[in-house]
Amino acid sequence: MEISGGAGRLHEPPGVLDVGNSGTAIRLIAGWASGVDALTVLAGDDSISGRPMGRVVEPLRRMGARIDGRAGGSLPPLVVRGGDLHGIDYRLPVPSAQVKGALLLAGISADGATTVREDARTRVHTEELLALAGADIEVLPGAVTVRRSKLAPFEIVVPADPSQAAFWVVAACVTPGSRVTVPNVYVGPARAGFLGVLERMGADVELTEQDPSASTATITARYGALRATEVGGDEIPSLIDEIPVLAVAAAYAEGTTTFSGAAELRVKETDRVDTMVAALRAVGAEADPLPDGLVVEGRSGRPLEGGSVRSAGDHRVAMSMAVAALASNESVVIDGWNAVATSYPGFEDEYERCA
Repeated sequence: MEISGGAGRLHEPPGVLDVGNSGTAIRLIAGWASGVDALTVLAGDDSISGRPMGRVVEPLRRMGARIDGRAGGSLPPLVVRGGDLHGIDYRLPVPSAQVKGALLLAGISADGATTVREDARTRVHTEELLALAGADIEVLPGAVTVRRSKLAPFEIVVPADPSQAAFWVVAACVTPGSRVTVPNVYVGPARAGFLGVLERMGADVELTEQDPSASTATITARYGALRATEVGGDEIPSLIDEIPVLAVAAAYAEGTTTFSGAAELRVKETDRVDTMVAALRAVGAEADPLPDGLVVEGRSGRPLEGGSVRSAGDHRVAMSMAVAALASNESVVIDGWNAVATSYPGFEDEYERCA
């Protein structure tokens, strides 16, 4: 793919920008649009209409952006009137790479320095890409600072997404006789947390062909006995999206696995805690919700049962339960499967290769 850009090409969009059900898109574009002297309207599907936006709107307003939305700007749609920004020094109240990225994208168009501080490390994709584009950016432990910058073209080979790779890695770990290799996976800062959890669970997972310069590796996973673990604390931001499929791994482990400190799961495409607990119970697993996570009682490798589950339109829940079905070798009907196409349109083809 080749993209021709440049500040001179930017203009006010003629209509509403539809982000579908992507929380990442609406928050990052809100940051970018805040630096453009134009009016931008951002909207999405029903799930996006309930996603919290105050966490990104408040600091962007402090930078000088004029942003309106439902509930005082706390909910989409968002109307962004950009331009004439100034830098701020802001500490994230909740770990969020989306908010951090939005402020950094706004910061490259702002007067002065924009510094974003975080108590728990979050994904660094925005910092890495801005550095590749020649932005005036400084990354220190716990803080990132960016200044007004003119970006330059660059080339990049996009590695495989670790959140997508996690489905196949867990599938291999819990399906008897399995061995799966996923090449060229990004395993950089704050993205490989799920591998650490699986390692603690005793999973047979190996990283080869590692390239430190690109933060990539080939991941090979094999079936084996798993044991329960505790998942929480500072590791949560690095694996928040992988918790649903890790919960499937927990269902096949020996002992009780607890996921805590993950209240963010309740404001995803759905309430991912309640939806995942109900889905696991529907196929015979023992799971209970927590205010900030869930508890899964492992079946010590015994297969899950067949059944009918509701994904509530959540793509990660749907794919996680497909992994559960693959390991159980039973028929599992997943309601709301169409949501998978929003993030992983090739999932079904890959699934058939593994089945």
